[in-house]
Amino acid sequence: MKIVVFGPQQRVGALAGEQIIDLNRAYARANSPSAADERVPARLDAFIAGGQAVLDAAQQAMDHASSTGPDGQVMFRAGEVNIHAPWPMRRIACAGGNYGEHLRGMESGGEASVEEVVRKARERGQWGFWKVPAVVAGPDDEVPFPRHCTYFDYEGEAAIVLGKQGKDIPAGRLHEYVWGITLLNDWSIRDGGMGHPFPMSYNLAKNFDMSTSMGPCIVVGELQPEDVNVELRVNGQVRQKYNTRGMVFSFGEILEFLSRDFTFVPGDVISGGTNVGTAADQTKRGPDGRKPLDLFLKIGDTVELSSPSVGVVRNRIV
Repeated sequence: MKIVVFGPQQRVGALAGEQIIDLNRAYARANSPSAADERVPARLDAFIAGGQAVLDAAQQAMDHASSTGPDGQVMFRAGEVNIHAPWPMRRIACAGGNYGEHLRGMESGGEASVEEVVRKARERGQWGFWKVPAVVAGPDDEVPFPRHCTYFDYEGEAAIVLGKQGKDIPAGRLHEYVWGITLLNDWSIRDGGMGHPFPMSYNLAKNFDMSTSMGPCIVVGELQPEDVNVELRVNGQVRQKYNTRGMVFSFGEILEFLSRDFTFVPGDVISGGTNVGTAADQTKRGPDGRKPLDLFLKIGDTVELSSPSVGVVRNRIV
């Protein structure tokens, strides 16, 4: 099942080919309207929190809608409605430095072997950051170039959405907690320490308006987090192409690490980090010590993050 958030009321829908089915209204048509809000909530956070019972009812609603045909209140053409980021308004944790080839470009300028970079990364242990957006950009939204920025970068990533509350979660139990999988673009300011003596002070380089894009859907029950293909293009040119099999620390290890004395709730998002191909890991400093701007984003650029199983997140820099 591919879950989207669509329309002016930001309702939950299921993507079925070129159609979007309003699951709450489809359930109301097939069963009792009075029970629809409880059985198949129209808001994404409640939909996820309902667990398997909601998914079962949603599948029933989806089957009924597909059998009855087009309906202006239940089924919509995907190209005729606005699809929003499938963000459940929860917390977003992002793994940092979690692919060997990306780390190799960022830390050693490509001189060390990937194996050596990965070995050292695992010895150092995990690191990352939290994103705290009020708004997450959707799959066709414009992303503003940050005013206090020169080096603006993209980071195409695969992310998991949790569907179960938990704390101190062993890595081996990851699949009990993963509700679905989506794509996330971790827009990044690469201007060093942002003028502060502590590079991660308040994490300004990762938190600014529209610093996160997500979508176009959450794939539920059809995709494994250990095997997600990710591709990113800038103005049609492939910049990143990789599979989540290359993660230094797996999603399970990240969840175990972060859940120590910390309770995750349904709708929380964990993004697995990015691989080689960002402007930062592909750009070397010139003789003057500065990095050229050639590969970094500019106003007017179009960035397309995609996966065959998930779809395309397309954002234009404005």
